[in-house]
Amino acid sequence: MDLLGWLAGGEYTIAREILQRGVALLYVVAFVSAANQFPALLGEHGLLPAPRFLRSAYGRAQPTLFGWRRKGEAIYSDRLVRAIAWTGAALSALIVLGLPQLLPSWLFVPLFLAIWYLYLSIVNIGQTFYGFGWESLLCEAGFTVAFLGAADTAPPITIIVLLRWLVFRLEFGAGMIKMRGDRVWRDLTALYYHHETQPMPNPLSRTAHLLPKWFHRMEVLGNHFAQLVVPWLLFLPQPVASAAAAVVVLTQLWLVATGNFAWLNVITVVLAFSAVSDPVWSWALAWMDGGARLGGIGAPGVPLWYAVIAVLVTAGLLVLSWAPLRNLFRRRQLMNASFNRWHLVNAYGAFGSVTRERYEVTVEGTADDPLDPHADWREYAFKGKPGDVRRLPRQFAPYHLRLDWLMWFPALGSRDSPWFQVFLLRLLEADAPTLRLLRADPFGGDRPHAVRATMHLYRFTTHAEKRATGDRWVRTEVGLLVPPVSLRG
Repeated sequence: MDLLGWLAGGEYTIAREILQRGVALLYVVAFVSAANQFPALLGEHGLLPAPRFLRSAYGRAQPTLFGWRRKGEAIYSDRLVRAIAWTGAALSALIVLGLPQLLPSWLFVPLFLAIWYLYLSIVNIGQTFYGFGWESLLCEAGFTVAFLGAADTAPPITIIVLLRWLVFRLEFGAGMIKMRGDRVWRDLTALYYHHETQPMPNPLSRTAHLLPKWFHRMEVLGNHFAQLVVPWLLFLPQPVASAAAAVVVLTQLWLVATGNFAWLNVITVVLAFSAVSDPVWSWALAWMDGGARLGGIGAPGVPLWYAVIAVLVTAGLLVLSWAPLRNLFRRRQLMNASFNRWHLVNAYGAFGSVTRERYEVTVEGTADDPLDPHADWREYAFKGKPGDVRRLPRQFAPYHLRLDWLMWFPALGSRDSPWFQVFLLRLLEADAPTLRLLRADPFGGDRPHAVRATMHLYRFTTHAEKRATGDRWVRTEVGLLVPPVSLRG
């Protein structure tokens, strides 16, 4: 078979529609999240100001639009980051609607790559608040699906295989991290704890936690099968590859139903469709259309000029794959690591260790003298992390509440949280952008006299406790993390 025929021989036009529109939709979510949260967290008056980061040697080395300099200073401004975020969201929404796909590929691919670079520009100055594996994942996915092309070409099979390679690294990397990490994954008890102690529970997390222990052991066994065995099947001929994709989708949907992991699980579902061919879709949906053949969206072949681009991109990504491939089989496997500044072909993995108990940092303020034993301390309420013991946890994913997620780490004893001290300062100042990140400000926009941070131990109530009290959590104070501080102090 000639090269052009081989490149177009996969029949993955439905997969291309799902991949490009699905990834673009998650870019919309990510850009909107940046527009709403970036200035307060990382802006000129943020908790970790991006302009200061861009003055460092490491910051200057990052590929980002904000690295351009005028009179020796980076061009960053809060207005510019909002403009970039809303521009990226608008362009991504057009792809969700399918309009740019009607353009020739020589216009469509650069447009998708522009979206990728706009988001990369934000990620590369996002520091701790953008230090999650799903940020690199969205960058890598966006770059790769761009080269599936528009309607004037068939999706190149090499790009389809590279997307399966991405799913393989996601799933197999996470599986190996678990097997090399905490013993609870090996003795099948990890899910005794995980639903309760995960960073941000959702409405069904308590229900999942209270399932029988035999069910939790089956969950772990299913997880090992889905992450250690199934990824290999993605590279086998059809319909085996499609069956493997179905397993990935089903297991990820369970994680969507029981947790708030930003867009990690949703994008994995989207990427898994790279293994489902048009003939499999025709077979699976034959009952709906009387057996009509589905797919065939766009041109049946790959033009020579685009074949050259697809082969060059494939070769480049394969070269970059060597480091993450070695990492998969290293004893000291890296988790959520990027091997280049462009966030292409990364290492992934999560929850190599499982927290057994849930500690939460509770932030409180008072308008009284903080040394008065009768001072009225009022609690700041966060949108996603546990607080009020009666409140049902909300579903936010795939939207990413970055402050709420970062609050999980000081509770684990992390000492690398310089942003947290600035956060307390912004509360003392009653800084409006910071307060908008919260669910409720107990002082209605006024300045408190002092703030403090206490540690609480949380656990889900049993069925009997819930019936008796109406509470969803049992909360016990265990100590003081940050003693009362004031602006005068």
